[in-house]
Amino acid sequence: MAESPPLRWLYLDLNSYFASVEQQLDPALRGRPVVVAPVATDATSAIAASYEAKAFGIRTGTKIYEARALCRDLVVVPGRHEDYVRYHHRIIAEVGRHVPVTAVCSIDEVACRLMDNENGVDKVTVLAAQIKAGIRANVGECLTSSIGVGPNRLLAKIAADMKKPDGLTILEASTLKARLSGLKLSDIPGVGRNMEKRLAAVGIVTMARLLDLDEREARLAWGSVWGERMYWLLRGAELPEVPTQSRSIGHSHVLPPDKRPADSARLVARRLVAKAATRLRRAEKRTGMIDLFVRGEGVVGGAKGPKWSGHTRLPAVMDTLSLLTAFESLWTQMRRDFAVPRYLQVGITLGELSAADGLQPGLFDSGSLDARTEARRLALSRAMDKVNQRFGRDAVTLGHDSAGAARSSGPRIAFTRIPELAEFHE
Repeated sequence: MAESPPLRWLYLDLNSYFASVEQQLDPALRGRPVVVAPVATDATSAIAASYEAKAFGIRTGTKIYEARALCRDLVVVPGRHEDYVRYHHRIIAEVGRHVPVTAVCSIDEVACRLMDNENGVDKVTVLAAQIKAGIRANVGECLTSSIGVGPNRLLAKIAADMKKPDGLTILEASTLKARLSGLKLSDIPGVGRNMEKRLAAVGIVTMARLLDLDEREARLAWGSVWGERMYWLLRGAELPEVPTQSRSIGHSHVLPPDKRPADSARLVARRLVAKAATRLRRAEKRTGMIDLFVRGEGVVGGAKGPKWSGHTRLPAVMDTLSLLTAFESLWTQMRRDFAVPRYLQVGITLGELSAADGLQPGLFDSGSLDARTEARRLALSRAMDKVNQRFGRDAVTLGHDSAGAARSSGPRIAFTRIPELAEFHE
């Protein structure tokens, strides 16, 4: 009989992370229902809720005006994203004091591969307690976490979600099927509504049914090789991670009421282009496409309104001037095709990324900049980067909303991307 897979991964998931940081920073918020919002308006949605707020049915994504209706004592605070990143780095350092951090999975999740002398149930129980105690003592008493341990990273992540807040769940290979059978299909990371519908179409609506599939049936159900991967992962096998790479750079912004007229929204969007361009150069990348996304203001209670998106291709550039020129063309097109008086949200994405030194212009590529113009624009952009890095955000601008940007709290955090601290000063 094959030997049972050992416990190989520890996964730490911080509980209600943004709200917990707010409670750590302000003792007056502790024990109170707290929601973190992107901007100070009831038209936006919660990006985090404390467990006291969750008790009223408030979740990430709940509209602020709906959250206030659910809880009259709710405290709504604007996100302080630079603080969340600073605490993130302190937590990573503290976890690293107890066990090497193998992967930073998001702003509030880390995965650690266990060594042979760490993977017994007793050992991981002690290790998890030490990590939790270390975070409480050295980072903040409000920052609790749920820890999962399993034979592979996927199972450890599933385990971390099984007991919240402040839980510890260990999934041993010998009891996997029994422990997993009671879960929902949506408890598997990556199984969203579309995949649930796909599985339901072939008669798979419970975890128990999924676990009964053989390898061939799993592949057919998923419609790809991911089905085979899932078959083995849910049985405790440790498979090589599928490498991922960044394919785009982008920023979006929910606009406060005073920035929603067209002219103000355009200036905010220009600033997002400039920020994305700075990140592009720091990553030593070029972009071959810029995409503009806008959402109009809703007519009732500030709810989400209609949206528009469009893109234009570029000759693999990395300077701010070329990107702003392309943006202005897109904005003009949007204003012509999308007749709304006010905007709730604007977003910019730079796609088709390539290495900065990998440019090979086509012989007859009439869209490319001439070498002299490109060099001058890039030199100017890099000079602006240096000035802004030294003297602060928007020390030098190219006609964007520097006043509004100075009042913002810095870059917004996608949970799977942790901004560099430099971004908060761009």
